[in-house]
Amino acid sequence: MKIKEIIVVEGKSDTQAIQRAVEADTIETNGSAINRQTLDMIQHAQHIKGVIIFTDPDNPGERIRKIVSQNVPGCKHAFLTRQEAFGGKTRSLGIEHASPEVIRSALEKVYTESDEQEELISMSQLRDYGLIAGEKAKSRRERLGERLKIGYTNGKQLYKRLNMFRISQADFESAYQAILQEEQHG
Repeated sequence: MKIKEIIVVEGKSDTQAIQRAVEADTIETNGSAINRQTLDMIQHAQHIKGVIIFTDPDNPGERIRKIVSQNVPGCKHAFLTRQEAFGGKTRSLGIEHASPEVIRSALEKVYTESDEQEELISMSQLRDYGLIAGEKAKSRRERLGERLKIGYTNGKQLYKRLNMFRISQADFESAYQAILQEEQHG
């Protein structure tokens, strides 16, 4: 499988894992110490070939995703769940721990940021569904992020991602109903 866009990853081990799974070029941010020169390179890559941001499903990875996204508009995003990126004995999370099949699957389901401001899913709907406040909110957001392949988020980030990636009301409802069924049968 060949990827035409350039994939933004955190480090060398992520690049190696990507290259075991697909044929693609990468730009490494060298962790969360992302500098202006790296951002300029990513911006140039976005202009020439397009960019897919593919960072680890942890706080530093989300921080890098946010910095790149704010500085380079229109990026595509690929996500792994925490389970898919779990390093087992090392107890760390990272793309480097994911299987080639999981990496290919994530790259087949990328989301593109949308500049449209239309709200598809409201903050009050997220509150009403127990995704922002309540004892099950964090766990529900985590499972929703896994089902929709948008990564783990806090409440505010969930609202932004659902709308930024244009997740339809139908897809949102379907994922949410599956989560409720899991809770009833779990």
